[in-house]
Amino acid sequence: MRILILGDIIGANGMRAVVTALQSLQREHRADFVIANAENANGGFGVTSELAEQLFRAGVAVITTGNHVWHDDDVEDLLTNEQRVLRPHNYPSGLAGSGFYISKQAAGRIAVLNLQGRDRLGAIDDPFRAAKTVLKANKGAYDLLVVDFHAESTQEKEALAHMLDGKATVVYGTHTHVQTADERILPRGTAYITDVGACLPVPSVIGFDAKISVRRGLTQLPIRNEVASGPARIHGLLVEAGGDGIRATAVQRVQYQSLV
Repeated sequence: MRILILGDIIGANGMRAVVTALQSLQREHRADFVIANAENANGGFGVTSELAEQLFRAGVAVITTGNHVWHDDDVEDLLTNEQRVLRPHNYPSGLAGSGFYISKQAAGRIAVLNLQGRDRLGAIDDPFRAAKTVLKANKGAYDLLVVDFHAESTQEKEALAHMLDGKATVVYGTHTHVQTADERILPRGTAYITDVGACLPVPSVIGFDAKISVRRGLTQLPIRNEVASGPARIHGLLVEAGGDGIRATAVQRVQYQSLV
């Protein structure tokens, strides 16, 4: 099983790049299963039903999100009606949607868990305990486990990955929009990278207009960010597993420069 993971999709430019390039990327990397984080797909903040449908039609199997998932008013309907769109599982109980989904594929059952960190982010339930609870409740229900940890802190991401080493196929970070170069397989077989990066226009400041970001820095005013213009670069991760239980057998970073 070869799993292609795409980082945070930023605005219309990121959406256009992913939708137009995904089939080619799947063929190039012989990917059997695609996961994408779309919490920034709607103009930089949130995801809508229409955008989710575009990603599903393009070949994405499961959509993960993060702290911006609640931005759009209709997202509760989307999360309630579409199990393949996840929100971080460690939000308080009673909210719409779920952060855990099992996809039944010909090669096996792939579980996807979406969590959100707490370091330098808003108050939220403990992602470490949430992960333990989910794994215990679903023991034996899946063959592979993919974890999107939407978090700011490198320390927090690495700690969760070590806690899940040998229990997850891959633990990867999203949220910072900058791809890190620390992809590796941990001692018990879990693939890891601190951040897969983003599908974002370049040049930009994490996908947003550089001039606005500079002005925000100079003035400290809460000026609204706007997605930058221009072709987008796709960042992601390819993980291979199979023949050795839940363990990953290979991991590599993915980069692709879109022309649209």
